[in-house]
Amino acid sequence: MRLLPASVDWRIPPKECILFQIMDYLSPPPTDPTPIFEHFRGSYGSELLTAAVEHFSVFERLHDRSMSFDDLRQELQLERRPAVVLFTALRAMQLLELDRAGRYRVTELARDHLVPNGEYFVGDYLGLAAQSPGVLEMVARLQSNRPAHAEPADSGAAFIYREGKKSAMEEEASARRLTLALAGRAKNVAPVLAERLSFDGGTLLDVGGGSGIYSIACLRRNPQLHAIVFDRQEVLKVASEFAVQYGVADRLHLVPGDMFADPIPSADRILLSNILHDWDEPECQELVSRCAAALPGGGQLIVHDVFLNDNHDGPLPVALYSAALFTLTEGRAYSAAEFKTWLKNAGLVPGEIQPTLIHCGVLTGVKP
Repeated sequence: MRLLPASVDWRIPPKECILFQIMDYLSPPPTDPTPIFEHFRGSYGSELLTAAVEHFSVFERLHDRSMSFDDLRQELQLERRPAVVLFTALRAMQLLELDRAGRYRVTELARDHLVPNGEYFVGDYLGLAAQSPGVLEMVARLQSNRPAHAEPADSGAAFIYREGKKSAMEEEASARRLTLALAGRAKNVAPVLAERLSFDGGTLLDVGGGSGIYSIACLRRNPQLHAIVFDRQEVLKVASEFAVQYGVADRLHLVPGDMFADPIPSADRILLSNILHDWDEPECQELVSRCAAALPGGGQLIVHDVFLNDNHDGPLPVALYSAALFTLTEGRAYSAAEFKTWLKNAGLVPGEIQPTLIHCGVLTGVKP
């Protein structure tokens, strides 16, 4: 069922009409929480490594030859997206590398310890986890190229919204739980992002803005700025509460809609914060192009996300986060070069990346 068109301005009730205590803070955290996220995502490294050794025999296949990306993924019977996720992680672990011809080969470390029948082979030790639920789930995701809860027989709800599919973002309880969970990270990162950006008033459109925390941080730092959060209706209920709690309800507007189908609201600047990594490459290009078309001349598209190295050999924490994204969404982590290509294809002039927090950075594209 289609929600209200994006042109509808679902304004937040005046703050005096809702009994919330206004919070006077949204500042960078006193300590950097990045190590916590690295520990949390570490399990994906174990699952990918075990899958590579025990289920796909990657190192055995490459022990006496090198292979191109396409040849290797076809031999493993993997589509492009799962192959990128797996090979990037193995390169970040320094177990695979590229030769001068750009073909994959095992590193000395992998040759010594992960090729069967070697004196120092440890693959059997890793094999002790081969049938663990996490590894089997990772193998299923890699082989199917579908996120969790995507199979027709699966009654679970997906973590992204797609027309005609059951989604956690369309049900009030699950949308609220997930939005509040993501807000926990956003409260750490958003104030740093707000410090990196410069606004001279105008309007910021936060596409897929969820809890609204990124917009709220920008509003609190820039008193002349107005913002719009464009997202699913159930998600915007949380954004409405946060807007009141942080005292910006008079400058934050909520517009429900589908970012791939409904008109993109007009704004001087558009923010895509941790959005593109939920989608595969064609959808990323489509969304960037839709946003670019909605911008006025001189307007900016602000991409805030994690960034792989351009040659897809790390960093390891981002490669493991990519695996997490892969298992739960239709996307993965992308490199700066990939993001810049989408910006250029949409007619924007990309700048340089400025780091924020928890492996994130911000990249801006300007519309001539």
